[in-house]
Amino acid sequence: MPEPQAHPPSRLRPHIPNALTIARIVLAVAFFAVLTPWSYQSSPLFEGKSPDFTLLAAAAIFILAALTDALDGYLARRWRVVSVFGRIMDPFADKLLVIGAFVFLAGPGFAGVSAVHPWMVALILARELLITSIRGVMESQGVSFAASLSGKLKMILQSICIPAVLVLLNVPAPHGEGAGGWAHTAITVLVWCTVLVTAWSGIPYILRAVKAARASRPLEKPQ
Repeated sequence: MPEPQAHPPSRLRPHIPNALTIARIVLAVAFFAVLTPWSYQSSPLFEGKSPDFTLLAAAAIFILAALTDALDGYLARRWRVVSVFGRIMDPFADKLLVIGAFVFLAGPGFAGVSAVHPWMVALILARELLITSIRGVMESQGVSFAASLSGKLKMILQSICIPAVLVLLNVPAPHGEGAGGWAHTAITVLVWCTVLVTAWSGIPYILRAVKAARASRPLEKPQ
């Protein structure tokens, strides 16, 4: 009898990471759909009742989506099936999920309880747009611009911050005061650390781009 295969057939391998990327986009849409009608004033948390299953469901969906991000990249590298589709859609799916989540946390439904402010979303979006633009220019010139350690740390912290905020909001609190005591402090510290690390993580990319630009600059002819 033939031995059972430990891995999927080679013809299927190129499609599995891409399918996970598409699944992450679908999960992002589901995450947004769950949170769209939610507001703190209409939540049982406002009356001091816990848990709010809508927030817990949103946190679970986000965690599942984040796991597909880790898995699709791992499989693509292990099976050496990195594709043009994956190179385009994988970062798109990441940014859709993370930036979209921060937009919701800064929205009116979470006003006063999430510790996420609109300027933080603008900063995160500006960082992503800048680094994406730099990467596009550098790679079009044949310069490798793979993710740095700071970029990976940023993504890990963002993936922890968002579901953690949704879960910590379920800690009982006095009427109308958001998350209680230590939970509110934890949310604030986590959000600020995430925003600061996100901003800092762009600096190594900028320095790499400046160094590459200087190295490729043609020498001026002597007069």
